[in-house]
Amino acid sequence: MADSNVSPLTAKDGTNLVVVDWPLDRGPVRGVVLLVHGLGEHAWRYDHVAERLNQWGFAVRGYDQYGHGESMGPRGALPSADRLLSDLIEVVDESRARMNVQTPLIVLGHSMGGLVAARFVALGLRPVQGLILSSPALDPGLGIFQKLWLAVLPKIAPDFRVGNGLNPNLISHDATVVAAYKADPLVHDRISARLAVFIADNGQKTIAAAPGWSVPTLLLYAGQDKLVNPKGSRAFAHAAPKAVVVSHCFESLYHEIFNERAADRELVFAQLKKWLDARFG
Repeated sequence: MADSNVSPLTAKDGTNLVVVDWPLDRGPVRGVVLLVHGLGEHAWRYDHVAERLNQWGFAVRGYDQYGHGESMGPRGALPSADRLLSDLIEVVDESRARMNVQTPLIVLGHSMGGLVAARFVALGLRPVQGLILSSPALDPGLGIFQKLWLAVLPKIAPDFRVGNGLNPNLISHDATVVAAYKADPLVHDRISARLAVFIADNGQKTIAAAPGWSVPTLLLYAGQDKLVNPKGSRAFAHAAPKAVVVSHCFESLYHEIFNERAADRELVFAQLKKWLDARFG
């Protein structure tokens, strides 16, 4: 487990978000990586990712998004359509205030967090020097029933929450990862109608913005992803400038590529290190 510390960040509406720091204990800082977690989970699940980044010379921050982990808010709720984006703005601003002005800031988002991070970059809400997307939820793979649900329910009950339908057995081929996920008291399976609309709408908008992408980006995704449709990542990679977006599909892996079996996980970390060394060496 990497050395870490926890601090609260009070959003403009008074809601407390929990922020986790994995600082470097020695040596120069190559950059700060800001972790944005996925639907139903929390920042602590990335402790092993932070440890690896620390070893490579990067300080790491993460936070529990609204309605997740130890942050405030009903589980899986979303009080406004842009809440996850405005929270990321606040975390970035607070992070910048603590950083040397010369230090690069890189955002790493997984699944729903990847969508939030990508949309944040697409809208140019704050400048960042790099973006890493892990199995981003650019295409939620909605069925007919889900599309009907999204067409009707958000108009009459946007705060109504239901099970998110994610099968934990499909997050990883590693049985110990699946068991830990199921036993984790900070993991939940709730999603509101408003949050579901945010995911469905912004994935399409992000893909549409790909041709004009200008922030150096590493896209890592799983070919056997059963929780988000990998077609979304493929479409984004196909449309984005090849000099700006580097993509790699791990054809045999499940959704949580950083939590796969040890040998497969090392392949993912190798691609991450290769890109970081090339961009921030």
